[in-house]
Amino acid sequence: MNFPSNLRYTKDHEWIKVEGNIATIGITDFAQGELGDIVYVDINSVGKSFASGDIFGSVEAVKTVSDLFLPVAGTITEVNAALEKAPELVNNDPYNAGWMVKMTVDNPAEVDALLSADDYKALVH
Repeated sequence: MNFPSNLRYTKDHEWIKVEGNIATIGITDFAQGELGDIVYVDINSVGKSFASGDIFGSVEAVKTVSDLFLPVAGTITEVNAALEKAPELVNNDPYNAGWMVKMTVDNPAEVDALLSADDYKALVH
């Protein structure tokens, strides 16, 4: 299982990578493994502002549907359009091609409060 050290993580199994004031968010390798084959990603939140912990969409796997929670407060600026035709990217490459949304972060200090790779690894093992 992969836990990139340049990312921060939530207890709800989302990851976040911040570059400047733009953050990229997706679900972790652990989460996609637990869900199984992802068949649909439902995110209709571009232009909307959310508080930390708000639901911004859902993923549908063969046997379950799971909500997606925003790790920090901000405004979603982009959804990964590739997931519409190829939701399996979340399974195959959760930290790169399988990213879900990009957003502007309201308070960068919120990112620092999230779990490090080592903390997240300890949580799921």
